Amino acid sequence: MLTAFVMISADVHSIPETAQAVADIDGVTEVYSCAGDVDLIAKVRVRDHEGLAEVVTNRINRLQGVAHTTTHIAFRSYASKETEAGFAVGE
Repeated sequence: MLTAFVMISADVHSIPETAQAVADIDGVTEVYSCAGDVDLIAKVRVRDHEGLAEVVTNRINRLQGVAHTTTHIAFRSYASKETEAGFAVGE
């Protein structure tokens, strides 16, 4: 499996609708709205690069409300209980 993170710049007036539309795409496992340089971050899990191209190029980039995307492909995943606990504040 291939994991990628897609940074999405969206129309400020339609961020919630755009986030839901991205979340509804097969291969997208999570979508976060966030502060900073981008409006949304989508986590994508697909079998191969062809699948990634389909999700990002043919689906996400064509959604109304998406202005620009940048895709980062993950090589490895690192996790520890301490790291996970840091992101679970308030849960």
